Amino acid sequence: MSRLPRAALALAALLVALAVAPPAATADRVIVALGDSLTAGLGVTPDEAWPALLEAQLRREGHDYRVVNAGVSGDTTAGGLRRVDWVMRAQPEIVIVALGANDGLRGQSVEALRENLARIVERLRARNVRVLLAGMRVPPNYGESYGRRFAAVFPEVARRSGATLMPFLLEGVAAVPALNQGDGIHPNAEGHRVIARRIMAYLAPLLEPPAPPRAAPASPARPGT
Repeated sequence: MSRLPRAALALAALLVALAVAPPAATADRVIVALGDSLTAGLGVTPDEAWPALLEAQLRREGHDYRVVNAGVSGDTTAGGLRRVDWVMRAQPEIVIVALGANDGLRGQSVEALRENLARIVERLRARNVRVLLAGMRVPPNYGESYGRRFAAVFPEVARRSGATLMPFLLEGVAAVPALNQGDGIHPNAEGHRVIARRIMAYLAPLLEPPAPPRAAPASPARPGT
């Protein structure tokens, strides 16, 4: 699979989206979903990917947030670290960091994973961005020791940095055939709906209160009253 050109195209599209946000949306608060193909929505339409579904749910509940999908297929935590400054162009209040899957699938160093995630979170929090860190796991065929050390990185980084932790991005979705595409890795449209609902539960404490409903205009006073 030619992953590099596809990732480059996705990154170019992301940068354009961050640079030319619709004028009507600039007043909204911004949440950025920083991730890989699980966030980008590989194999589903943009409206079916969990960032778009999350925005729709936020709107329904009265939260004026725009969710920017900063998912790039094939990206790793090292790539995410390089993209932090670009992500900040959207002036996010909250960033959902959903990276690490490709580090694990490539068997990369657990120490490098920890260092990259810690630096991502630190750089975001240094700019007063609230962070939701989504955990990831590797398939069991990578070995019990590697899998255990890999999974332990996410709660460790969250604990040390003060980020909010979602223990596992694919909770209730991973290894469920009905919620995944044929490759058994990428969620289908229904799988993305499950992810969006679960993320909302962890995101809620980081949100500003919903905007109060607008009061109806007062009726003009009648003469003599």
